[in-house]
Amino acid sequence: MKPAETTMALTWAAAACIKTLFIHAYRSTDFEVHRNWLAITHSLPISKWYYEDRSEWTLDYPPFFAWFEWFLSLFAARVDPQMLELDNLGYASTETVVFQRATVVASEAVLAFAAYRLVSRLQDSFRRQIYFALLVLNPGILFVDNIHFQYNGFLYGILVLSIAAMGEKRFLLGGALFAAVLNFKHIYLYQAPAVFFYILSAYCFVKTEKGVSFSPVNLVKIGIVTVAVFALSFGPFYQHIPQLMSRLFPFKRGLNHAYWAPNFWALYAFLDRVAIAAMRVARLDTSSLNTDSMTRGLVGNTSFAVLPDVSPLVTLIATVLTQLPIWWRVWRFPTENSFIEGLVMCGFSSYLFGWHVHEKAILVVLIPFSLIALESRTYARLFYILSVVGYFSLFPLLFAPSETPTKTIVLLLYAIVGRHYLAVGCKERNQSRLQLPILALAGYERLYLWTLPIVYIYAEIHPWLLGGRLAFLPLMLVSVVSAVGVLYVWVGLWIAMANAGNEMGGESRTEAVKRDGENQKEKAL
Repeated sequence: MKPAETTMALTWAAAACIKTLFIHAYRSTDFEVHRNWLAITHSLPISKWYYEDRSEWTLDYPPFFAWFEWFLSLFAARVDPQMLELDNLGYASTETVVFQRATVVASEAVLAFAAYRLVSRLQDSFRRQIYFALLVLNPGILFVDNIHFQYNGFLYGILVLSIAAMGEKRFLLGGALFAAVLNFKHIYLYQAPAVFFYILSAYCFVKTEKGVSFSPVNLVKIGIVTVAVFALSFGPFYQHIPQLMSRLFPFKRGLNHAYWAPNFWALYAFLDRVAIAAMRVARLDTSSLNTDSMTRGLVGNTSFAVLPDVSPLVTLIATVLTQLPIWWRVWRFPTENSFIEGLVMCGFSSYLFGWHVHEKAILVVLIPFSLIALESRTYARLFYILSVVGYFSLFPLLFAPSETPTKTIVLLLYAIVGRHYLAVGCKERNQSRLQLPILALAGYERLYLWTLPIVYIYAEIHPWLLGGRLAFLPLMLVSVVSAVGVLYVWVGLWIAMANAGNEMGGESRTEAVKRDGENQKEKAL
């Protein structure tokens, strides 16, 4: 085993060992969600999986994830059969906790393998290690999966395997893997347009002596593979499709989650609160306004007091319109980098403008973004800002006092060590080895990042200062301040890609395909 491979293997092993220390840490209601899903898939016939509602935590993930829970339940039955009883709501024996925590850590081996598979094509061994660490040592995965409790690391592993296959021009495998991860968790619909346009442009249009021509055969191949995956997933439930779809897409939920995900709608909701305050200062009548709906942590329908209400259709239109430029870019420049940029920006637009977005969805942006973070200093800088802000925005998920030291230390270590290695990874080769690499940030960017600990400290001491008054204020501050940084990076990425497009000099799609093929040959050498 080569030194770089040894380092990556040790990195993953160390990360797995460290994560076992959080077995008895705070766990969210998602722990009970997944225990209940184990019980549902183990105790009931598949015809009843998407109807069972004894618990409020009904099965609302696509069929592949339901089968994944069923597979885990086979082992759970040997550990503690009582965790598989449907009426054992809230059951959390020591065996159950250890089992469920252990399955999360074990399933993250898929992410480690995918990361290794992806970076193995890179010639620079040091960059390979940095990219690997950005995925395997991701603080967001630690916060959301190993403490809060979910299985995102496993799912992102499948996504990264799909990206790796696409980079190797194995489009049928890449398409099948992406269809599979869609059938594990439908949040990846955010990125489906990028996959569609990349496969259409790079695989369904083939190079010939005269340029590029459409290949109906390739279109049929990728169509058959995609349909086959969906048929395998939904086929056993063909008589229950309406019920299944009602579980997957519950539009009765409101625009914002209980804790506002730091996106455009968080700023919109905040502006609504500012407008209410301004009306009160101006001594205008606010008695007829619904002034409480956005600050009670409610999950139901959202209504604004002053600003116009927002419907699911409005969010869909905003999402599509802000994705259109990246669709065109991926179509015209079907390269591996533009494909990953497409995944990032499609996920970004969906996160910023989507309906009922969860704060955890920031990982949909950060995971693919980490794969191109070292492509330029601009990308490294924007990734650093977004990752610090994104991981900070997850703090409200870990609200137990016992988790305060963990989340604080982890983010501080990432902010310090991550900045150094991002600078090292994108250091120009002609720089002196004695020259200390620094990831340069503008003054206003540094000032913004320093507001994060101030907001964090206030959020922690707020209950001591005001008791039960303005209980939603700390969450609102975290959300709004984080949303400013998230929106800043989104705009910055568009500017960076526009500048990169200008440097391409209007390169045609045919030339891009040819250049990508030459790059792949160079990497193979």
